[in-house]
Amino acid sequence: MRKRIGIVGAGTTGLHLGLRLLQHGVEVALFTDRSPDEQRRSRVLNTVAHHAVTVERERALGVDHWPVEEFGYPGHEYRVGPGPEPTAFAGRLPSPSRAVDYRIYQPRLTEDFTEGGGELVLGRLSRDDLPSLGARFDLVVVCTGGGPFAKVFDRDPAHSPHTRPRRLLSAGLFTGIAQRPVPQVTFHVSPRAGEMIEIPTWTDGGQVMALVIENHPGSDLEALAAIPYEDDPAGYRDLALNLFREHYPACFERIDPSEFGPLDGPRGILQGAVTPVVRRTHTVLDDGTVVLALGDAHVTVDPLLGQGANMASHAAWVLAEEIVRQDVFDRRFVEHVDMRRQDRVLSAARTTNLLMENLETLPEDFLGFLGELSRNRSLADEFTEWFNYPERFWDDLADPRRTRAWIARHTPAPG
Repeated sequence: MRKRIGIVGAGTTGLHLGLRLLQHGVEVALFTDRSPDEQRRSRVLNTVAHHAVTVERERALGVDHWPVEEFGYPGHEYRVGPGPEPTAFAGRLPSPSRAVDYRIYQPRLTEDFTEGGGELVLGRLSRDDLPSLGARFDLVVVCTGGGPFAKVFDRDPAHSPHTRPRRLLSAGLFTGIAQRPVPQVTFHVSPRAGEMIEIPTWTDGGQVMALVIENHPGSDLEALAAIPYEDDPAGYRDLALNLFREHYPACFERIDPSEFGPLDGPRGILQGAVTPVVRRTHTVLDDGTVVLALGDAHVTVDPLLGQGANMASHAAWVLAEEIVRQDVFDRRFVEHVDMRRQDRVLSAARTTNLLMENLETLPEDFLGFLGELSRNRSLADEFTEWFNYPERFWDDLADPRRTRAWIARHTPAPG
């Protein structure tokens, strides 16, 4: 049976879906408003690391152009508190993760898609174009949650407890930060002020450090998101260095101030905020064509735990398998897709929201949890592995009783 699938949005979600469908001989058209060359010249798209489960899917798709043996990193370090004796611990990943500048990654995969027989359609679309897409395709998949498609899928209040951003964000690719002897992601926490994640990231010019700077509204770190970099680059650099010295000293001590700054100047930094939201999974056009939400169009998470692209790739893989398996794309088809993707996707959203809340309020149970991680390497390793499987985060963090039971499983019995 001939199947025709239209995908709106050529980010990682749409690309992984499209590439997987091509492997199964499904006819696919990918709609985007930027060509590969325009993507290469754009402002930094995000600061994303792909965990091992996503890298494994890339291998299966034949697009693992950046093998983790050369481009990956083997673990995380966590530092809570800027004082003289912060809580610090490290965790190993069972298989390495990897971060590549998306201005390299997405154009390359777009070219893989067209070389594999996919149709790339350039141009701007709006929600008004959905009926014409529905007339052409058996199923329309929307993978972009912003712009004109932001309101195609209604907010799901049962899974969306927040109506405003929890963090004010500044993020980008930065030069002048010395790499560690063994590359690793470092999570810095300045209690009740902010968090910063360092991610060793490969660019056209080699490896630099991506910084995801999560600033609590009302803290002095808020200025990193509120003051536009373009207005005074030198002043912004001095501001960042002063705040890093106070809040993130373990990063500051590796910075060369004369070299520090966003790669590509204003093109290398993003400032803004994200409102976490879960949206309805689909809508149905007047002619009966299903329009399915995928990736950011379905669930938008704060980047604190780096789950967005990884959970979206998982959902894209699930959707591709159901498209291949089924011949009718109706509400029952959507139920099958939702049942298979929702545990990982919703767990990623719930865990991210929970950790953001705990890092703001620092309840005693959470502080005890961090202490246990710092004392027990087995716990820290498993906690780090959870970045591949956010449902395991939620299994053991959803309730303090679950967390205590998880810790007990990793604690040797006395005597």
